[in-house]
Amino acid sequence: MAEDSEESSQLLLNSQGPGSELLSPRQQVKSLYESPNVLGRFSPYTGREDGNINIISASSSVQNLALESETDHVVSVFVVAFDTKAGNVVEWCVPEDMELDGVEFKAMASGSHTLTKDFVYFRQGKLYGLACFANMSVVSEAERGARMKSVGILATSYTLLYRHMQFLETQVRHQLETPQHYRQLEAFWEDKKGLLPPSGSSQSVMTSSSTSSSDIHLDLKVTHPAGCFTQFINFFNIHIFSLWKFALLGKRILFFSPPPIGSVCYRVYCTCCLASHSLHTSVGSSPPKPHFYVNVADINSLETEVSYIACTTEKIFETKKHLYDVYVNCENVTTTCQALDELLKISEADRDKLRKLNNQRLAAQFSQQELGSGESMDEEEVFTSFFLELNEHLLQTLIDVSSSDDRTLTSDHMKSMGLDPIGDRSFLMELLEVYGIDVMLLVDNPCCPK
Repeated sequence: MAEDSEESSQLLLNSQGPGSELLSPRQQVKSLYESPNVLGRFSPYTGREDGNINIISASSSVQNLALESETDHVVSVFVVAFDTKAGNVVEWCVPEDMELDGVEFKAMASGSHTLTKDFVYFRQGKLYGLACFANMSVVSEAERGARMKSVGILATSYTLLYRHMQFLETQVRHQLETPQHYRQLEAFWEDKKGLLPPSGSSQSVMTSSSTSSSDIHLDLKVTHPAGCFTQFINFFNIHIFSLWKFALLGKRILFFSPPPIGSVCYRVYCTCCLASHSLHTSVGSSPPKPHFYVNVADINSLETEVSYIACTTEKIFETKKHLYDVYVNCENVTTTCQALDELLKISEADRDKLRKLNNQRLAAQFSQQELGSGESMDEEEVFTSFFLELNEHLLQTLIDVSSSDDRTLTSDHMKSMGLDPIGDRSFLMELLEVYGIDVMLLVDNPCCPK
């Protein structure tokens, strides 16, 4: 009873109507998702933006319908705490028998202690996780003046984790202020929980409220906060096309940054989007999947990966050159072999692609102004559509040429695909090998000019 009375003071009040009503933990969970007026922050189901919090805008009305009908596939909820004697520990979790070995170091990234708050995306085996971290000063010798916790979830897909960001941010503050009170998290779990499929089964996760429409899975959904892709383009500028080439080739790409790591997780996701396409070739038919945050405990597993995109706050990875092909230290992009250095060189074709990308953005802005729409332009759709169309045109051209009688790829083909006949020769040669496309390249060799 003592726990109930103490925790009740943290629950939200429903001030709508003539009187105030105390919300139960389950009602509070629902209010965080369905009633933006309660917190005055956001409504994740409408994708609106209120105040300073940005919520995802899906790239089309079709995707919006798919997002609304798809289940969340949450399979675990947990709390990680920093103990001055034991270090990072899993303080609480549901289900109680969930295998969470190592999650305490993913949910509370190395260097987090220097921050007041952060968030992190990560992989836990075949699952994906999102955790929100917070650090609060306390008058306690046992805690050495600081209380640090993370509240997180695991799911079978990363595409819908963003829906729960605000809830996790609220809950980690609640855990700092009223430790070891988990009723709201338990209510959330009862509302969202899913069951893992049998070990080794390819069957998708089953949920208590699953329907036939919940099986919809769109790998190319826009599932990042509004403005994320715009910031990504602005940060790397023309060098985004070097990242595009590396991602399309399926290279091992590792982003390093000191904390906070949350925004760097979005760079991982955006880099994956650069390689999006829906064409099926003999190799590399699916866009790369993100690993998000990795630490030293992932070294052994990364040694077996042939393709990944990840990020870390641990500087030691820079010396482990066998683990990656491309190392991105803030905005500085480097490679581990001389052959890949050619892909870092900026060509006129790259500049032309950047101009076209910016022109599409301006055209979308102009179209919106002409239509007089009150809604903000979806820049995310502009960027993702640009790279999706670029990749599909490039690969389809190569496939068509490989199916022709002479299988001859010319400089005109290169230019039509947005490539430089000379500067992108090495990129194209490796692309043909990676995707298993057989053509005869009749492009002038820069070493043997006419």
